Amino acid sequence: MRTVGLISDTHGLLRPEAVAALRGCDVIVHAGDVGDPKILDELARLAPITAVRGNVDEGDWANLLPASAVVTVDDVSIFVIHDVAELRAEAARSGHRVVVSGHSHRPGWNEDGGVLFVNPGSAGPRRFKLPIFVGYLSIEGATVTPRLLTLTPQR
Repeated sequence: MRTVGLISDTHGLLRPEAVAALRGCDVIVHAGDVGDPKILDELARLAPITAVRGNVDEGDWANLLPASAVVTVDDVSIFVIHDVAELRAEAARSGHRVVVSGHSHRPGWNEDGGVLFVNPGSAGPRRFKLPIFVGYLSIEGATVTPRLLTLTPQR
């Protein structure tokens, strides 16, 4: 079994709790609104990382990030985009088993037409009184199991 760590909407803040939660993952996906390229550097020390550009990511470093990306883990194709509203439904179903997005800061997942849509929520500064989250995909062959983890910030 392989574990994909999911993180989004860090907005320039990589919490130590998020780093601890993602340690040991085989792959990390950042679904945009990174806010600071140092975050990607630190996450890359934990595992290979795929990141996409979010609406707050600006500057030369952000221009190097794609608007969307595809990660393949075992038999599972994962499509990554920051705002799922920008995704055309037919693109999501063109061979991808999972779509990972951020933007809303609302963690959750649902399955639609055989595609698992996962939003790991926001791991950065607390906004909208929403909890702070990261997520995981456990992948074994073609089987995908999502999980979300609430982070409790240290005082």
